Formats: sequence, structure tokens, C-alpha cells
Amino acid sequence: MNPRTRPPARQPQHATHAVVAESELLRRRVLRALERRERYRYVRPDVQASDDGWVVTSPCCSRNVDPDGGVIDIALLQRTGGGWTLSRRDHASASWVRHSKGVRLDTLLDVLCEDPQRVFWP
Repeated sequence: MNPRTRPPARQPQHATHAVVAESELLRRRVLRALERRERYRYVRPDVQASDDGWVVTSPCCSRNVDPDGGVIDIALLQRTGGGWTLSRRDHASASWVRHSKGVRLDTLLDVLCEDPQRVFWP
């Protein structure tokens, strides 16, 4: 068989399990950090992987965005080559707006949890 026409190599199954395990550890790390947030401590946010990164969602307790108190997007965490980016949701335009960048995820989680201007937790 010509080396140029060889089918792509399959990843070992244990590599897939390692990625899933790392993904779940990161999810739990973010959820633990969210327990110390300043706003709406009585609601339980969720963190899910998406094509863009990690999306933090939460029930809308203030009813500023969703009058019925439904679940809304709060933040988007993305891994970059040099660290992480944190974006907030602009609900009026239904788009993500980059808020800050950092080398360490913990630094951005602190920003998300403190949120004195209520840009993440409206």
C-alpha cells in the first residue's frame, strides 16, 4: 500500500476516555468555583461543553432577561493557545462578547464569580 493512500490512523480507545475524563474534571472544577459566586447564590448554575468551549447557564432569578425565570446563558469559557478567554452573553443581540483573557482559568473564574457590574449575572 502506498504511504500516501493509507487510511488515517485510529486513535486508541483509551485516548478518547482520557479526553472525556479531563473534560468532566474541568466541568466539576468550574462548578465548584461557581459555588463561591456573589450573585444569586440560591440557584444552581450548570456547565456544559459546546463547540465553542464551556457554557455556564443559570435560571434567570432577576427576571431581567427572561420574565418567566427560564435558564439563560451566563458565560462562555474558551481554551486558547496561551490560556483562557471569558465571554459574557449579550442577551439583546444574542451573541457572546469577549470580556477578559487570562493564562490561568482560576483568575477568570474569580472574575465570573465576583461580577460587581453584573455583566455576567444580570
